[in-house]
Parts: sequence; C-alpha cells; structure tokens
Amino acid sequence: MKRKLLSAFGLKFYPFGRELPLEALFRSPTIDAFCRKVEFTVPDGGFALVAGDPGTGKSVTLRLLAAHLAEMRDVTVATVEHPQSTVGDFYRELGDLFNVSLRASNRWGGFKSLRTRWTEHIASTLTRPVLIIDEAQEMDPRVLSELRILSSKEFDARSLLCVIFAGDRRLLDRLDQRDLQPIRSRIRRRLLLEDAPRDEMLACLDHLLEAAGNADLITTDAKVAIAEHSAGNHRSMMTHCDELFAAMLDRNATTIDGDLFFDHYKPRSPPKRKR
Repeated sequence: MKRKLLSAFGLKFYPFGRELPLEALFRSPTIDAFCRKVEFTVPDGGFALVAGDPGTGKSVTLRLLAAHLAEMRDVTVATVEHPQSTVGDFYRELGDLFNVSLRASNRWGGFKSLRTRWTEHIASTLTRPVLIIDEAQEMDPRVLSELRILSSKEFDARSLLCVIFAGDRRLLDRLDQRDLQPIRSRIRRRLLLEDAPRDEMLACLDHLLEAAGNADLITTDAKVAIAEHSAGNHRSMMTHCDELFAAMLDRNATTIDGDLFFDHYKPRSPPKRKR
C-alpha cells in the first residue's frame, strides 16, 4: 500500500496484509508458554509439535518461536522449505542448511557428516541445533523415519537435534500410522491450536493496531463484531479487516465503525426475477 495512504491514517505498515513485522504478531499466553517449553527442550534435543486447522495461528507461532530461539546463545535455527522432498533431496537440503557438503550418491557419507557437524556443535555450545519443518503433513513417511534415526545417538539415549514439526490436523493422522509411532512417542512438547476465544481475538486486534500506529482505526463496537464474525479464526479476522478497510476507503471515512461493519455484512436480498 502506498506510503502516502498509510501516512494519512497514521499507519507505519498495513496491518491487514500477510507480511507483518515481528512486533505486530500477537503472542498469546498459550504461544508464550509453548515457546518457553521448547526453549527448555533445546539443550537436550528431541521433537516438538504444532498442529491446528488453517487460520488458527501456526505460522505466527513458528515466527515467534524462531525469533524466541534466535535470542538464545549459540542456538542455530534452520527451516526446511520443501517438506515434500524425497530422502535424497532432504539430505541435500539439510546439507545446505547446516553447511555440510553432501553428495547425492553417498547418503551414508551425508548421514555421518551431518551427525558429526551436530555433535561438534553440541560439544562447543552445549545446545542442540534446531530444525523447523512447516507443512510437515506433506512429508514422506520414509523421510520422517530417516530423520528420527539421523537425529538419535547411543541407542536413542541422546538426541543430536531439536525438531519442531508444524502442520494441520492431517499431521496428527499421519503420525498415528503404525510405521510412524516411534516418532509420535518421542514428541515431548505439543501445541494443538484451536479456534480462539473472543477476548483473545480482541487482544490480538488491539495489539496489531497499536503496533501499526493507529489504535483507533477500528472502533470498539466494530472490533467486537469482527471478532465474533470471525468465529475464532485469525485468518478470517484479517480477511474481514482487509475488506472493511477497502469499504472505509470507498466511503472516504477515517475509521471502521459498527455502522460500516453491519452495512458491509448485512444480508443481501436476492435479485427480483423479471416476469
């Protein structure tokens, strides 16, 4: 959005877009508690899980978690960007992420090189490297099993890596499969995201507008209506706010108020049929 338009509304950034700055993301008590639990997991390694329906806050959680862990001393955080990889491609991506030279024809060599790199990291920093995998429900079961074996040492008494899986509820179904039970049983921290209560939605909207620079852009009655209309889904709330902002511009208004909301979302009468 053009800077002049943002400036006219006292906004430092557009609050209803996808690319929000980190300070605009709302850190709910549930997300805050999960971040601290994962922080305590990093020294020993192991698996953690974030799962929930679309729009319930997985991406926000991962961004906040990555930022939280990056503040820890000597912690290396890497993110897998292609979860659909085959085993060979997955090794190559891990090699790029952890600066290990791997050859596609020598998977055993890659296995040893990665474990050596992680072991050296642990010896020098006393913390495990962190691997975040978003959309993990898309992962090949063979890759998941390979990751479990790759990250364990000394007959599974030690873990060389801290892995955070994130995905929709299909990931939970995937991990229920018999061949992936060994991974599910090793997940130490879980965050299952559900539809947020109204008060949390309102707190999220207040935080977002304050961070953007105009806490009064949406009136209190409109905020309540938006939160209730969104039915606990953060993505839906952002979509509604984006639509209402456009409607506000069409009216040459300066705020999103209750009248604008109810006019925009009032039931539309079906067109009359011509006789």
